[in-house]
Amino acid sequence: MTTVPEVLPHQDAVKGALETAGLTVYVGGEPTTGGWTRPDLYAVLYPDPGMSVCESLADERTDFDSTMQITCVGSDVERVLWVADKVRKALAAPPIVEGRSCWPPEDLGGPPVGRDDDVTPPVYFLPVQYRIRSTPA
Repeated sequence: MTTVPEVLPHQDAVKGALETAGLTVYVGGEPTTGGWTRPDLYAVLYPDPGMSVCESLADERTDFDSTMQITCVGSDVERVLWVADKVRKALAAPPIVEGRSCWPPEDLGGPPVGRDDDVTPPVYFLPVQYRIRSTPA
């Protein structure tokens, strides 16, 4: 029986690695609930659904390939770069996904640090992308 890979365990593994590194992590954007106060620095994980990839010519789609963007956010450039360093260190080892053998995440980089003046006070941000891949264990 073919095991179809799932994105959520991979997302949870990446989020867990970032939290283990001491980062506050949100998935899909900042909270929108009333009373939320923006922390001085944090990361936002934007996963894509990934793809089931053929493992062989037999067309068994059991391999997984995904890009996950982690947007590093801080009140100044130094804090953003600190978050980016923590992200890079946290994703230096393969994520742990039950029943899967994961490759070390591939750092795909991102654009230069930007500033968001649409919020008060303004924040700095840096989106970085990682390729996440796995095969059945």
